Amino acid sequence: MKLGAAVGSIQGHAGWEQRLEGQETSYYECISTHLCTRLVTVMLSVLKNTTYRRLFSAQVVALVGTGLLTVALGLLAFDLAGKDAGAVMGTALTVKMAAYVGFAPVINALVARLPKKPVLIGADLLRAGMALCLPFITETWQIYVLIFVLQSASATFTPAFQSLIPQVLKDERDYTRALSLSRLAYDMEALVSPALAALLLTVISYNNLFLGTVVGFLFSASMVMFTRLPRTEQAAGVQTSLWHRTTLGTRIFWRNRRLRSLLALNLVVAAPTALVLVNTVVYVRETLHRPATDLALALACFGVGSMIVALCAPKFLDSFGDRVVMLTGAALLPVVLAGATVLTFLPPGPGQWWWLLGLWFLLGAGNSTILTPSSRLLRNASTEETAPYVFTAQFSLSHACYIITYPLAGWIGAAFGLGPAALALTFIAMIGSAGAFLSWPRHSLTDAPAVETEEVTIEQSTGERAQRGH
Repeated sequence: MKLGAAVGSIQGHAGWEQRLEGQETSYYECISTHLCTRLVTVMLSVLKNTTYRRLFSAQVVALVGTGLLTVALGLLAFDLAGKDAGAVMGTALTVKMAAYVGFAPVINALVARLPKKPVLIGADLLRAGMALCLPFITETWQIYVLIFVLQSASATFTPAFQSLIPQVLKDERDYTRALSLSRLAYDMEALVSPALAALLLTVISYNNLFLGTVVGFLFSASMVMFTRLPRTEQAAGVQTSLWHRTTLGTRIFWRNRRLRSLLALNLVVAAPTALVLVNTVVYVRETLHRPATDLALALACFGVGSMIVALCAPKFLDSFGDRVVMLTGAALLPVVLAGATVLTFLPPGPGQWWWLLGLWFLLGAGNSTILTPSSRLLRNASTEETAPYVFTAQFSLSHACYIITYPLAGWIGAAFGLGPAALALTFIAMIGSAGAFLSWPRHSLTDAPAVETEEVTIEQSTGERAQRGH
C-alpha cells in the first residue's frame, strides 16, 4: 500500500509539473503574440495619416510593378540573346546604376524648384510609358535605352518621394514607423513579386507582366494626383548655378560627420548585399547541389531577417538611438561575413545548408539595422529646402557602393571562387565599419539634432536663411 501510494504521489507530482510546463509555455506564447501584435499595431498607426497612407499605397503598388518588370526583363533578355542573356542583364543593371549614380543629382538640380506633385506624377507617367514599350523591343540595344530612361525617371521619383515624407510626418516617432513600413515593403516585394510573377506566368505570357508594371506606375501616379501634398517654401532672391545645385547634396554629406559615417555605412551594407544577390545561386546550386526552391528559401531567410529588425526598429531606436543601432549593424556584418567566408572555404557537407540559412538571416538583420534608420540622419541634417539635395545624394552615393561590390562579387567569384569573393567583401565591410565608427561623433549617442555649426544649410551654402536650425 505504501509503495502504491508513493508511486501515485510521484505520478501526481509529474503530472503537476507537466501542467505547469504547459501553462508556462502557453504564457510565453501569449506574451510573444501580444508583443508582436502590439508592435504591428503601433507601426500601422502611422497609416491613420491620410496623406501618408495614400503615398505608401502608391509606393507598395509601384514596388510590386517593378518586381514584375525584373522577372519579365530577364525572360525578354533570354528571348533576344539566348545564352548571352546574362551579359544583357548585366549590362542593363550597369545602365541602371549609371542612371542612379550619375544622372540623379543632375535631374534633381533641374526639378528641385518645381512643385513636388507634377514632378512625381510626371516621373510615374514616364516610367509607365517606358514599361509599355518593352514588349515591342526587337533588339538588345533598345533594352538599354528604355532602361536608362525608365531608371532615370525612378532616380527622379524616389529621392523626391523620400524627401517628402518628413514634411508629411513631422513627429519623429511617426517618421520612424514610416521608415520601418517602407523597409518592410521593400523586403516583402522581394518575396512576393517573384511568387506573383510565377503564378501569373502559368496563365499569361511574360510580355503581359510588363502590363502589370504599367498598372503599378499608373496607380502610383493617380494616388499622388489625388493626394494633397504639403507645400515646400522655396527661398527667393538667390540664383544658383546648376553645378552648385547638383553638388550641394554631396557637399552637405562631406561637411556633416554623421552623414560621412552614413557614407561608410553604405559600403558596409553593399558588401553583404552583393554576396547574397550575386553568389547565393552559385553556392546553393553548384556547391551544395540543392534544388532551385532552396535558392528561394535562402534568399527568403535574408529577407525575413531584415523584416524582423524593421518591425522592431521603432522600439530599438526609441530605447538606444540611431548611433547605437546602426553601429551595432556595422559591427555585426563584418563578423557574419567572416563566418560566410569560412563556410565557403569548407568542403560541402550536410550541415552547411543550415549554417547558410542562419548566416543569411543575420546578414539581412544587420543590413536592416543600418538601412531602416538611415533616413532619420538625412532628415536631421537637412532643412525643407536642402532635403531633396540630401536625399538625392544618399540615393546616388549608396548605389555607387554597389557599383564597387557587385562586380567584385561576380568577377572574383568567377575567377577565383566564392571563398576569395566573400573574403574580399568582408574586407570591404571592415573598412566601411571602421570608417563609420571613426566618423560618427560620440556626443550623438543621445540622438540630439545636428547643431548649426555641424549642419550645412542653405544659409551656409548660398547665403540664404535656413528654414530650420539645429
